[in-house]
Amino acid sequence: MRRVLGIVVFNFVGYCCVGLPLAVVPGFVHGALGYGTVLAGLAVSLQYVATLLSRTMAGRLCDHRGPKVSLLVGLLACALSGACTLGAALAGAWPLASLSILFVGRLLLGCGESLVTTATILWGIGAVGGLHTGRVISWNGVTTYGALAVSAPVGVFLAARFGLASLGVATLLMTLVALVGVAVRRGVPPIHGERIPARQVLRRMLPFGLCLGLGSVGFGAITAFIALYYADHGWPHAALAVTLLGVAFVTTRLILPNAINRHGGYRVAVVSLGVEALGLVCIWLAPSPLWAACGAGITGAGFALVFPALGMEAVKRVSDSNRGTALGIYSLFLDLALAITGPAAGALAVVWSYGAIYLVAGFAALGAAAASLFLARRAYALA
Repeated sequence: MRRVLGIVVFNFVGYCCVGLPLAVVPGFVHGALGYGTVLAGLAVSLQYVATLLSRTMAGRLCDHRGPKVSLLVGLLACALSGACTLGAALAGAWPLASLSILFVGRLLLGCGESLVTTATILWGIGAVGGLHTGRVISWNGVTTYGALAVSAPVGVFLAARFGLASLGVATLLMTLVALVGVAVRRGVPPIHGERIPARQVLRRMLPFGLCLGLGSVGFGAITAFIALYYADHGWPHAALAVTLLGVAFVTTRLILPNAINRHGGYRVAVVSLGVEALGLVCIWLAPSPLWAACGAGITGAGFALVFPALGMEAVKRVSDSNRGTALGIYSLFLDLALAITGPAAGALAVVWSYGAIYLVAGFAALGAAAASLFLARRAYALA
């Protein structure tokens, strides 16, 4: 466990770089630079687009050069994004130049994010063995959401006190220290073997990715629309639902680190998706804000182990020499699901209601559970 924590701490640093400017960038673009809300939103979403597009590349780099190289490149990209944030702040008197520099930084940060998180997972697996894949992915996820929870409010505080430039400086300092830490660590070598084309890896990851995507709809729906759902009912304290979602997610991963190894990825995925569906139905039927918040907590607990449980089974479908590419492609489905959920759920709310979003998300989770059960039976039949 100590070896895993010594590696995933670098993922914590990477996601601190993501979280620091998360709540600050839209206000800077809209307020300080004077651009509209569309460009303010684009400044945030560019990072996710870059993450989505670089997932496969990150996996391939890990497979060919080893996760240490990928982690170094990813942290360097995060450092350059910090330099761009600093540059955008210093160029604030020239709005177009400032916005352009900021956009470049957001793209670099998205690429750095995918490189860092893929590398730390594969480095962890290489350090402790493939039998602990689920545990490594779980701990990597804990550092991801823990970093976002810590860094986002810190970023708001720093920006309010010292300006956007302070976020660039903080990002640079964190990543430079992390780069030194990675450089002095002994890496795990890339695994030699047959490299199959990415399209073949995609074909093998597709059923697992579709289950992951369906199971991610509820998580995305809560983060994107729970505030509007509360407002539609005239309820206060919508933030409590988001807090319980995150707390339950992280707590579940902390208290059940061995569940996947003990019970198998398929079984954990099916149960987890069933729990998630229950939580989403609770939100849909909620007669009070506290009931809805509890539903969000149940959803977070259910969703917590979906990614590592299905991910452990997914990477078994390829040889170790293609594990990085498989993990990168598998992660794509989470990115796509979260990207699609926002506009699709918004359209559903216009046609029906905000509550309907959570009913549909519950059915999506049940569909993912049924598909996971089918995959399990097929795997056991072939064993």
